[in-house]
Amino acid sequence: MPKRPAHENDAIPRVAPKWLKHDRQVLKFDSYFLEPVVENRDENYRIRKCIIYFYLEDDTFHIIEPKVQNSGIPQGVFLKRAKLLLPNGQRDYDWPDLHLGMDLNVHSRVFRIINCDEFTRSYFANEGSDIGAAEDYPTDPFAHSRKMINMKQIPPDQAEFKNYIEVKLKGGRPNGGLKSFLDNDRRVLCFKILWNDVSYDGGDKFYTMNYFLSDNSIEVKEINTANSGRTPFPKLLKR
Repeated sequence: MPKRPAHENDAIPRVAPKWLKHDRQVLKFDSYFLEPVVENRDENYRIRKCIIYFYLEDDTFHIIEPKVQNSGIPQGVFLKRAKLLLPNGQRDYDWPDLHLGMDLNVHSRVFRIINCDEFTRSYFANEGSDIGAAEDYPTDPFAHSRKMINMKQIPPDQAEFKNYIEVKLKGGRPNGGLKSFLDNDRRVLCFKILWNDVSYDGGDKFYTMNYFLSDNSIEVKEINTANSGRTPFPKLLKR
């Protein structure tokens, strides 16, 4: 009798489908778009930084804008997960159509793709495709002006007045040199100094320089000898 052929298991396909082969594989790109600003003398445009996710399992895009504190503009999800058509309208975008330095038109909003993560770069390299060179974000005038506004600097006179009010109200006052004093109290570096005085009544004069580690102060003392003929002057420089 002829041998019965082995039963073929159709539950496991020979070629894995796309949704199974690229499950949880996402390409991540850094991008931005320019938003025009009107009736503002400080800026004509604003840089809106976004993140573009491309899901390999179904060729869909997901675009979000990270929220910035006190930005004053609505941020978050820009595009929910959906497919996008090419500019010619013949087919949807696929991963070979993406690369760094390209402009992606999403509902009349042009996104400039400038960088990607390591997985995206390695995926393009394994597929033998060149992803391009990374770019930098352009200069954002709004970020510079916002940085200057948020910069808090107390003038010296106001800082002293503030410390005076805190002490007067029985409040605490920070002591910046306390740790240095506790760690280096009574620790002094001593140096011997020779001064070759070329004046009329000069000559070789010997001094001792003490460097106090507790507060980084210096004093210089003169070494007097008996019958030197000089007026005793104990300190050339006070601490």
